[in-house]
Amino acid sequence: MDPKVAKADAKHQKLHSQKRKKDSSDRKTGNEIFDKITLETLYKLANQGYIDILNGAISTGKEANVLTGITDNEKFVAVKIYRIATSDFKKMDYYLKGDPRFNIKTKNKRKIIYSWVTKEFKNLTRLYQAGVNVPKPITSANNVLLIEFIGDDDGNPAQPVKNQPPKNPDEFFNKLLVQLKLFVNEAKLVHGDLSNYNILNLNEEPVIIDVSQSVVLDNPISKELLERDINTLVREYSKLGVKTNFDEIWEYVNPKF
Repeated sequence: MDPKVAKADAKHQKLHSQKRKKDSSDRKTGNEIFDKITLETLYKLANQGYIDILNGAISTGKEANVLTGITDNEKFVAVKIYRIATSDFKKMDYYLKGDPRFNIKTKNKRKIIYSWVTKEFKNLTRLYQAGVNVPKPITSANNVLLIEFIGDDDGNPAQPVKNQPPKNPDEFFNKLLVQLKLFVNEAKLVHGDLSNYNILNLNEEPVIIDVSQSVVLDNPISKELLERDINTLVREYSKLGVKTNFDEIWEYVNPKF
């Protein structure tokens, strides 16, 4: 075995908690995401003190898996690992084009993934600094993104609104609109895929996640994406009993394209 891979694999063994047994689905997920370069990247991050243990999945998607990480000082972090084999590169290319922060002229899938991860990290940084309720970005390397863990002190992750609707939908929705306004007018970004799958319910407070596809207002597609986001919110929160409409939200957000 290549010495680098052997070293990373050894660290990989440590990066699995002894607290729970892995079933067949866990093993399948592990085989899909822990390729050679991912193992080396995790080893590097662990060596730098960012993570010590990986302790189970928060979410599993076609393009990325989010795992719970534990640091040396026993703090929880979220570890998002993008999978090279199953990512939608056409979609990534669509959202990368038109972004003045990136000038992607390659068809190399791994390089596109790395740019995508960098984009998510930059978007999170921009949003966090603008005061938007998003996970605090920690660091990124290759196809791995480390962000603040959103959940309780016992390591139980906050659930998406889709799985845990708010107790008071009207109050929650009003809080969400405040976040949307900050998102657009202070961070000057448009989410592009905003729905109750990408909004966490943390003790009845909305936390917006999954901002890799988010685009700057200067992007030619930003207005179209914001219209789509608002229409999605109207549809989903109307089902929860909130009385709202597109024009009301658009006027409140008052985007400056």
